[in-house]
Amino acid sequence: MKTTTSDMGRNRTGVATSPVDSADITQEAEKHQPSHLGDGSLLLKVRQLYAKESEGLGSVPPSASLKGVAKTAVDALKGAKSTVFIDKLGERLAFERSGTRLYEGALAKYDVYGGWDGGPTREGLEKIYNDELSHFLMLTEALKSLGADPTAMTPSADVTAVVSQGLPLLISDPRSNLRQSLEALLVAELTDNACWEMLIDLARDLGHDALAERFQLALDSEVQHLQWVRGWLAAGVTAEARREPTGAERAGAQPPA
Repeated sequence: MKTTTSDMGRNRTGVATSPVDSADITQEAEKHQPSHLGDGSLLLKVRQLYAKESEGLGSVPPSASLKGVAKTAVDALKGAKSTVFIDKLGERLAFERSGTRLYEGALAKYDVYGGWDGGPTREGLEKIYNDELSHFLMLTEALKSLGADPTAMTPSADVTAVVSQGLPLLISDPRSNLRQSLEALLVAELTDNACWEMLIDLARDLGHDALAERFQLALDSEVQHLQWVRGWLAAGVTAEARREPTGAERAGAQPPA
């Protein structure tokens, strides 16, 4: 089995691969009118009805400690809504936890396919994995310091889980190689950088300056992650276009069929 999927093969998804059959299908479609002459307005009304009846994507759980209750009361007196901060902290924690799993998957791909000139090394992937894990632990500590429960699924954590669910699906797919997995990692790192920036601004607005400084350190490492992944992917695309051998091919190894 080849390690690249951009080579010409037996892809039959396009209609041009069977001109006779595709012509028959087109002719039959032109003979018949649509079963419904309306537009999507009825569907839109149903969606609006469901939205009005919905109770949302959950809520931020009440504080499990007296410290958290007191902090919420103080923030309320200041006109701030601490639950928004807890919600976004829960989102970051969930994303960093998922990030460790993404890089675990990337390491597995590396062990099968190897790297390429300018591509990832095992040490580089392990470095990012360890950073993601340390960010998860730091966020867990931050939530506890505010009297919040780090095991709770907050609404924003739910949202980010749904939005990014395709990333682990691609990396865990046995058909995808390391270069394709980097496509998912690039999406994750772009999102990670933007969300850390937002969390830092929110922390400073609410007076959590010490936490903001710790979050800035996390962002600094995430910026480096993004640069690495973007560079690795660019080098991988170039190597594939030039049909340069991967590490596994140079070593004479064959990826699993």
